[in-house]
Amino acid sequence: QVQLVESGGGSVQTGGSLKLSCTARGILFSLYTLAWYRQVPGNERELVAAISSGRNRNYADSVKGRFTISRDNAKNTVTLQMNSLQPEDTAVYYCKASLDRQYWGQGTQVTISS
Repeated sequence: QVQLVESGGGSVQTGGSLKLSCTARGILFSLYTLAWYRQVPGNERELVAAISSGRNRNYADSVKGRFTISRDNAKNTVTLQMNSLQPEDTAVYYCKASLDRQYWGQGTQVTISS
Protein backbone atom coordinates (compact mmCIF):
# COMPACT_ATOMS: atom_id res chain seq x y z
CA GLN A 1 0.00 0.00 0.00
CA VAL A 2 1.34 3.41 -0.99
CA GLN A 3 1.53 6.06 1.70
CA LEU A 4 2.84 9.62 1.66
CA VAL A 5 2.99 11.22 5.09
CA GLU A 6 3.66 14.92 5.51
CA SER A 7 4.93 16.62 8.63
CA GLY A 8 6.37 19.95 9.72
CA GLY A 9 3.44 22.28 9.25
CA GLY A 10 2.49 24.83 11.85
CA SER A 11 2.09 28.50 12.60
CA VAL A 12 4.81 31.13 12.36
CA GLN A 13 4.98 34.88 12.05
CA THR A 14 5.76 36.77 8.88
CA GLY A 15 9.40 36.38 7.96
CA GLY A 16 9.75 33.07 9.74
CA SER A 17 10.73 29.65 8.41
CA LEU A 18 9.27 26.16 8.32
CA LYS A 19 10.51 22.89 6.91
CA LEU A 20 8.02 20.40 5.57
CA SER A 21 8.86 16.73 5.14
CA CYS A 22 7.10 13.99 3.24
CA THR A 23 8.07 10.34 3.66
CA ALA A 24 6.87 7.77 1.18
CA ARG A 25 6.22 4.07 1.59
CA GLY A 26 5.31 1.48 -0.99
CA ILE A 27 6.91 3.06 -4.06
CA LEU A 28 10.31 2.91 -5.71
CA PHE A 29 10.98 6.41 -4.50
CA SER A 30 14.05 7.24 -6.55
CA LEU A 31 12.14 6.91 -9.83
CA TYR A 32 9.40 9.35 -8.95
CA THR A 33 9.05 13.06 -9.57
CA LEU A 34 8.14 14.65 -6.26
CA ALA A 35 6.28 17.87 -5.76
CA TRP A 36 4.73 20.13 -3.19
CA TYR A 37 1.38 21.75 -3.85
CA ARG A 38 -0.71 24.06 -1.73
CA GLN A 39 -4.38 24.89 -1.54
CA VAL A 40 -6.40 27.64 0.03
CA PRO A 41 -10.15 26.98 0.56
CA GLY A 42 -12.07 27.99 -2.53
CA ASN A 43 -9.00 27.92 -4.76
CA GLU A 44 -7.45 25.28 -6.95
CA ARG A 45 -4.45 23.35 -5.73
CA GLU A 46 -1.32 25.02 -7.09
CA LEU A 47 2.18 23.72 -7.70
CA VAL A 48 4.77 25.16 -5.34
CA ALA A 49 7.91 23.20 -6.24
CA ALA A 50 8.93 19.98 -7.93
CA ILE A 51 12.05 17.86 -8.18
CA SER A 52 12.58 15.16 -10.76
CA SER A 53 14.33 11.84 -10.36
CA GLY A 54 17.35 13.53 -11.91
CA ARG A 55 17.10 16.34 -9.33
CA ASN A 56 15.93 19.00 -11.75
CA ARG A 57 13.95 21.56 -9.78
CA ASN A 58 11.27 24.03 -10.67
CA TYR A 59 9.42 26.54 -8.53
CA ALA A 60 6.37 28.72 -8.67
CA ASP A 61 7.38 32.32 -9.31
CA SER A 62 5.84 33.33 -5.99
CA VAL A 63 8.29 31.20 -3.99
CA LYS A 64 11.51 31.44 -6.02
CA GLY A 65 14.41 32.47 -3.84
CA ARG A 66 12.49 31.66 -0.64
CA PHE A 67 11.66 27.94 -0.87
CA THR A 68 13.97 25.02 -1.56
CA ILE A 69 12.86 21.51 -2.46
CA SER A 70 15.21 18.59 -1.79
CA ARG A 71 15.02 14.83 -1.85
CA ASP A 72 16.81 12.07 0.03
CA ASN A 73 16.31 8.81 -1.82
CA ALA A 74 17.96 6.81 0.94
CA LYS A 75 15.27 8.00 3.36
CA ASN A 76 12.38 8.11 0.86
CA THR A 77 11.86 11.70 1.89
CA VAL A 78 11.24 14.98 0.11
CA THR A 79 11.51 18.25 2.01
CA LEU A 80 10.46 21.82 1.43
CA GLN A 81 12.46 24.45 3.25
CA MET A 82 10.38 27.62 3.41
CA ASN A 83 12.01 30.90 4.39
CA SER A 84 10.81 34.51 4.52
CA LEU A 85 7.25 33.28 4.91
CA GLN A 86 4.42 35.65 4.11
CA PRO A 87 0.73 35.58 5.02
CA GLU A 88 -0.08 34.65 1.42
CA ASP A 89 1.85 31.41 1.94
CA THR A 90 -0.89 30.27 4.32
CA ALA A 91 -2.42 27.09 2.91
CA VAL A 92 -2.63 23.36 3.26
CA TYR A 93 0.50 21.88 1.72
CA TYR A 94 0.43 18.51 -0.03
CA CYS A 95 3.20 16.33 -1.38
CA LYS A 96 2.75 14.33 -4.54
CA ALA A 97 4.72 11.51 -6.11
CA SER A 98 4.33 10.98 -9.86
CA LEU A 99 5.46 8.35 -12.30
CA ASP A 100 2.95 6.25 -14.14
CA ARG A 101 0.49 7.03 -11.34
CA GLN A 102 0.11 9.89 -8.92
CA TYR A 103 -0.01 9.61 -5.16
CA TRP A 104 -0.89 12.36 -2.70
CA GLY A 105 -0.26 12.91 0.97
CA GLN A 106 -2.98 13.97 3.38
CA GLY A 107 -1.79 17.56 3.68
CA THR A 108 -0.33 19.69 6.43
CA GLN A 109 -1.52 23.14 7.46
CA VAL A 110 0.83 26.11 7.25
CA THR A 111 -0.36 29.37 8.78
CA ILE A 112 1.57 32.64 8.60
CA SER A 113 0.44 35.45 10.84
CA SER A 114 1.23 39.11 10.21
